[in-house]
Amino acid sequence: MIRALSVIASRNIGKIGEYCKPYAFLTPCKHKLNSLFFCTKPTDTHSAMDLSGMRKKYKGDDQCFEEDQLVSLDPIKQFGDWFEQATKCPEVGEANAMCISTATKDGRPSARMVLLKGFSHEGFRFFTNYESRKGQELESNPYACLVFYWEPLNRQVRIEGNVERIPFQSSCDYFHSRPKSSQIGAVVSRQSTAIPDREYLRQKNAELEERYKDTDVPMPDYWGGYIVKPYYIEFWQGQTNRLHDRIVFTRPKKGEPELKDMQHHAEGGWVYQRLSP
Repeated sequence: MIRALSVIASRNIGKIGEYCKPYAFLTPCKHKLNSLFFCTKPTDTHSAMDLSGMRKKYKGDDQCFEEDQLVSLDPIKQFGDWFEQATKCPEVGEANAMCISTATKDGRPSARMVLLKGFSHEGFRFFTNYESRKGQELESNPYACLVFYWEPLNRQVRIEGNVERIPFQSSCDYFHSRPKSSQIGAVVSRQSTAIPDREYLRQKNAELEERYKDTDVPMPDYWGGYIVKPYYIEFWQGQTNRLHDRIVFTRPKKGEPELKDMQHHAEGGWVYQRLSP
């Protein structure tokens, strides 16, 4: 009997392996039969995958983020506290990596990861090519949303605001503070434009390295910085029971009542409230 069961189990494992081949990178498929499988049997010519079982534990209710745990009612200072904790967490690769979402004038969105290069009460700064897709979208629709996700800390910060170019000299100062290879890379890449192949970039890069080996690299006029001036900052912390914490700071618009229902005064003209997850 034991031998028969062993043969049946071996055959079933083999079949599961066949179903999992297109998704071999998902290591749970190699676990024991009583483990959680993420693979499903294809039902048509296109393989299907059921991810409903992918779930991880966050913080427990005893570690929730309460209003009395805010280090400041100034959301920029609160962001600074969370950012510092993220930079000190060894498991966070790049604490200043953020997703920036922009949209065309008619509302078609796009998103990508960039690096935050500074923040203050004035706003959040980053640098890019003005002729890139995001640059073109910001010219026609000067609003953006930033998202920081520090997975090891189960924390996320969302920032929405209007966007402006920073002064030319500020962009120039930052440009020349970068490694020379990065400066040349900014000149080589006309970001978001089509190119024939990677060899084109290699050749262009080699040409400019030779040209500027003994001189400064001039900052191209199509490159520079932006500042996102926030009117919405949300602090999110994950909870295992999915009753996530969301504390939101907003700047009331002109003509709006000073406080809406369940809002509280914060600092610097901000108000804050808790949102349902």
